[in-house]
Amino acid sequence: MELFDRPETGKNLPPASPKVGKDLFMDDLLKFLHARYEADNHAYADVAYRFGADALLDSHLPMLDLVDMPARDYEAMDPSEARFAGLGHALRVLAQSYAEHPDYREGWRP
Repeated sequence: MELFDRPETGKNLPPASPKVGKDLFMDDLLKFLHARYEADNHAYADVAYRFGADALLDSHLPMLDLVDMPARDYEAMDPSEARFAGLGHALRVLAQSYAEHPDYREGWRP
């Protein structure tokens, strides 16, 4: 099942669970970031399996956690917290690194 609307495939978003104080815009962005994190981790695991762990020494693997951690923090955060809006903006900035991905939405740009 696709996570995002893809008009060319005729597939739609799965039903979203309602959240108080958080919007579907950010829910979709968080799903996108988590999906990219998982895909990137699988790719790095494949490289390590095929070529050994030394092949990852100069990789961006540690950076993946620096994207996933704020996403998890945002999900757990109460919308009334002072840094809620700033962290949401930071996630939109981080998501720009995936702007070439077909599921990236231009509306996510900060």
